[in-house]
Amino acid sequence: EVQLQASGGGIVQPGGSLRLSCTVSGITFVDYAMSWFRQAPGKEREGVSSIAKSDGSTYYSDSVKGRFTISMDNAKNTVYLQMNSLKSEDSAVYICAARPIGYGSRWHQVGVYEYWGRGTLVTVSS
Repeated sequence: EVQLQASGGGIVQPGGSLRLSCTVSGITFVDYAMSWFRQAPGKEREGVSSIAKSDGSTYYSDSVKGRFTISMDNAKNTVYLQMNSLKSEDSAVYICAARPIGYGSRWHQVGVYEYWGRGTLVTVSS
């Protein structure tokens, strides 16, 4: 069984921070690049960030660059998304996904991903 379990979502005020976690099981973690997507009501799924620790590649959408940081802990089979300076427009369900290493140029395209998690809800509101 392949499982991607996201956690860490919640309600936070604008300007606040959250750290999301996605723990992966059922696959060889180091063989995959991990990404975070988000989807808000009425909007399409948007790529937020991606990481492939094997080659040190990281990617960020323009809207989160400088505010969010993605990281991996291979010992824990976990990918994190540290979210700082949160804005109302960041509110969404955040979903982690796994793709084979080698598709970095297409990291934001949902078609390259092999596995998807169930997501965790982030609400930024005062």
